Amino acid sequence: MSLLERIGLPLLKSFPPETAHGLSIKALNMGLAGGRGPVTSPRLRTSVAGIEMANPVGLAAGFDKNAQAVRPLSKVGFGFLEVGAATPRAQPGNPKPRLFRLDEDQAAINRFGFNNDGMHAIADRLDGARATIPVGLNLGANKDSADRAADFATVLERAGDVVDFATVNVSSPNTERLRDLQGKAALLDLLDRVISVRNAHARGTPIFLKIAPDLSGDELAEIVEVAAHTKINGIIATNTTLSRDGLQSPHKGEAGGLSGQPVFEASTRVLAQLSKLTDGKLPLIGVGGVSNAEQAYAKIKAGASAVQLYTAMVYAGVSLAADIAKGLDALLERDGHASLQDAVGTGRDAWL
Repeated sequence: MSLLERIGLPLLKSFPPETAHGLSIKALNMGLAGGRGPVTSPRLRTSVAGIEMANPVGLAAGFDKNAQAVRPLSKVGFGFLEVGAATPRAQPGNPKPRLFRLDEDQAAINRFGFNNDGMHAIADRLDGARATIPVGLNLGANKDSADRAADFATVLERAGDVVDFATVNVSSPNTERLRDLQGKAALLDLLDRVISVRNAHARGTPIFLKIAPDLSGDELAEIVEVAAHTKINGIIATNTTLSRDGLQSPHKGEAGGLSGQPVFEASTRVLAQLSKLTDGKLPLIGVGGVSNAEQAYAKIKAGASAVQLYTAMVYAGVSLAADIAKGLDALLERDGHASLQDAVGTGRDAWL
């Protein structure tokens, strides 16, 4: 953690969480985070679904919903970024308060409801950002849409040429009935539409699917079948959870998706199951509770080709990205791995 973060983070915590988040975006755009670009080494450099990354540590969607801080975020150490979610039309999301810190649990609960500026504003910002690392867009659907499956394809059609990958997010618990799209028939229809739009673009944007950690083994098997049928490029495991097991914070009863440390174990087990179901042949990105290099390494050994984080930065600042990448490099060297790919899936059985 930098000196500025040691001073600034306690100050931010004196504000309501959503206000503090907005101030952090402003601080990034003022250049207060510094940084020189992604941490990298021959061991850390990798390729995921054809996307070249200086390191496998990414920013999860939700932090920079409206692509307002892409350029400064690309300098703090991440190997790739994901912004959004973007919906066809701008929408305000759910009523405030809708973000809660769970300090006792090193976690957060949010029920934002896909608040964002809409696909046109976000795509325009991405086009102008000219980031030096890969940037993806999380695709969403408007709350009042008559055809939510069509919304995902619409956003991709608008933004597909200005992103390096796109994520179909059907796993947010904060838009009513959105998670119903994780069912086999609905998911096949949705992904077929998205892939059709992708295939119409010369760039051929890689498509990832983001899933919830609250799925059964049978549901995961169905998702893998759909992934194979539609030929998506990878799966992001996982989004936030509805579980509240073991929480200590007074905010534990708030509605919404739980992220942070309490999600680590469940999300890593889902990741390992997916790795086994796909025989390690489909790229997986591990998300959920990553707050240090050891946890990032555990995700990789469970089957992830890359990892993402967000909530841990609430407690440790954006310099955490560089710290994790450097620590991961050291762990790979310690275990005699010449490349990140050599470590992927080597510890999967421990999570099954």
